[in-house]
Amino acid sequence: MSRMCELTGKGVMSGNNVSHANNKTRRKFLPNLCRVTLMSEATGMSYRLRVSAAALRSVEHRGGLDAFLLKSGERELSPRARLLRKEIIKKTAEQAAA
Repeated sequence: MSRMCELTGKGVMSGNNVSHANNKTRRKFLPNLCRVTLMSEATGMSYRLRVSAAALRSVEHRGGLDAFLLKSGERELSPRARLLRKEIIKKTAEQAAA
């Protein structure tokens, strides 16, 4: 498994450790990933995702998984999140038509 958020696509960044003597050595900045189960109201299913803590706060702020995926653009989402977004759009269209 790669160290990448399944909603936002946030991944590992690289940089430098800088000592007091200003020596620089390479290091990695890892995202704070949490394995969570998020419920979709439109599909009625729960999805187990590996999400960064910042993305989890954004999901709660926007009002749940469905609202987060519908409000965010295609380019902002990871490939798995794009598939979930398409499913949710399809289900909401079916519910609106019925």
